[in-house]
Amino acid sequence: MDKKTIRDIDVAGKKVIVRVDFNVPLKDGEITDETRIQAALPTIKYLLEQNAKVILCSHLGRPKGEFKPEFSLAPVAKRLQELLPNNKVVFAKDVIGESADEAVKNIQNGEVVLLENLRFHKEETKNDPEFAKKLASYADIYVSDAFGTVHRAHASTAAIAQYLPAVAGFLIEKELQFLGNALENPVRPFVAILGGAKIADKIGVIDNLFTKVDSLIIGGGMANTFIAAQGIDMKASLVDNDSIEVAKELLAKAKMKGVKILLPSDVIAADRFDNDAKTVMVPVENIPDGYMALDIGPSTRLIFAEEISKAKTIVWNGPMGVAEMSAFAGGTRAVAEAMANAEDAITIIGGGDSAAAVKALGFGDKMSHISTGGGASLEFLEGKELPGVAALNDK
Repeated sequence: MDKKTIRDIDVAGKKVIVRVDFNVPLKDGEITDETRIQAALPTIKYLLEQNAKVILCSHLGRPKGEFKPEFSLAPVAKRLQELLPNNKVVFAKDVIGESADEAVKNIQNGEVVLLENLRFHKEETKNDPEFAKKLASYADIYVSDAFGTVHRAHASTAAIAQYLPAVAGFLIEKELQFLGNALENPVRPFVAILGGAKIADKIGVIDNLFTKVDSLIIGGGMANTFIAAQGIDMKASLVDNDSIEVAKELLAKAKMKGVKILLPSDVIAADRFDNDAKTVMVPVENIPDGYMALDIGPSTRLIFAEEISKAKTIVWNGPMGVAEMSAFAGGTRAVAEAMANAEDAITIIGGGDSAAAVKALGFGDKMSHISTGGGASLEFLEGKELPGVAALNDK
């Protein structure tokens, strides 16, 4: 990563506006998971230790450009004050308005101002230059630290960087280091594991990974389409018929490039999409009529785990089955466990459902890196330029 970070500039006494990702789940005004707040703390604490004046901005949910109290960042401000007991945290009741103007005007070194939800303004998602200019007027330096939003060109992730010196925070630095090294300079063997439902979402990723990986493990709903492309009748399973030709081409391409593709050889099939459905464990060729594959089977789990155990770099994006139903979470658990056991490998979880599954299963602290952005990490793996990263100053 050749972008400047907060270590490369002097922030003492300066007003620093930081785009963080405080898009946390709320229930009745209480935060139910504060992972994203914790992830932002190293950057915030570093800036406070350097005696900067810290102005934080974030979105929460999808208020679609209107002021909706249920999407207010007020509960986050309250939690932030508890996490930073020695630093004053002031919550501005708007983003660019009287309350924000007042808070920013009065901020002292080592204090924090949290602006209200950016997406209360439709200008945010429209990447509006005037809105970005107003945000920029609050500060001397811009810090980008919300990896979950850098694949979007929004006012607070892209346009604002035109008006201020723009650098990365520790979270983005870490994301780009792990994902960047995996793609540019992986310790081999390099194995990528892809799951989830649709091939269409991952064609670009598969295409880009073919030039990088030694083997590709495919599970989840998208594996059904690959198996169907080999002429096997998947019965009532989810198969993306529009992508069968693409799947055939991808399999041929893998052969040509010498990339090993591992697909499920057996599955857990159910007579309906339900946790209490009747299930059978069968080879993929023998799915009974009316049954659908909802998870990878036991021998597939062993084969996948064996391949993972030989790898030195592993990137995983997307569950192996319907992991939100306990009856079909075994395959996803087996992969998480295999990665947790690969102790001398660099293990990277590409955000989204896989990250949630790994944490829920208790393997979070066993991974080298869990990405905080599902969409952003997918686009990064696809080799796309991320607007919020491109906007930052080069070293």
